Amino acid sequence: MRGSVEVMKGRIEEAAGTLVNNDKLRAKGKKDQAAGHIRKTAEAGVHHAQANASVIVDKAKAAAEKVVDKARKG
Repeated sequence: MRGSVEVMKGRIEEAAGTLVNNDKLRAKGKKDQAAGHIRKTAEAGVHHAQANASVIVDKAKAAAEKVVDKARKG
């Protein structure tokens, strides 16, 4: 979520820089937008990794339960 906020903040700064003909503000806006896009990509990667980890943990638990059941039946 923070990435989206950074992108929007950067767009506003870039537009304001363009309106007042301020190259530093325009450049800061572009930098903030780039940082926001990077953060959004990183956030998506973390979310994806967490989802995959949950699936792997669930499969490992199921496999462990099968082994325990098999050992008990013996």
